[in-house]
Amino acid sequence: MNSLGNIIGEICKVVLPVKQEFYPGNPDSQIAICTLGSISLLDDLKDSGILPKVAIIGRLFTENKGIDSMIQYVYENKNIKKIILCGKEVWGHKSGHSLLQLHKNGTDENFRIINSNSPDPVLTVSKEMIEHFQKNITIIDLIGENNLEVISEKI
Repeated sequence: MNSLGNIIGEICKVVLPVKQEFYPGNPDSQIAICTLGSISLLDDLKDSGILPKVAIIGRLFTENKGIDSMIQYVYENKNIKKIILCGKEVWGHKSGHSLLQLHKNGTDENFRIINSNSPDPVLTVSKEMIEHFQKNITIIDLIGENNLEVISEKI
């Protein structure tokens, strides 16, 4: 990430502090839910009683560090087989779009996500982790969906 991006990121942490990033659920579940930039959806899902049915509910704001964290999490928690991608896309970052492109196309030799429209889609995780993600994870694309019933039906 460039230095201007790092500076802006640090300013955002102070000006726009973000609370809880994820809620762990049932470690035996094969399903994870990603609410992208929809923090209220994250809280609504947590409060809906869905946690016993899913391994984790989390958000994804950035196309680089955020995706790195997600890839590492599913690599370390190999029981996860499905990610429900829902909520509002993060303006400017398009992290959901980048995640879908990573799943479909992988990265180039510089670990840049192929066909991503995000400003800085460069990852630091290993090729092995990326390949595990591509081969073993199914993504249910519900980007833009905030309806709890629609999301719950996919579980």
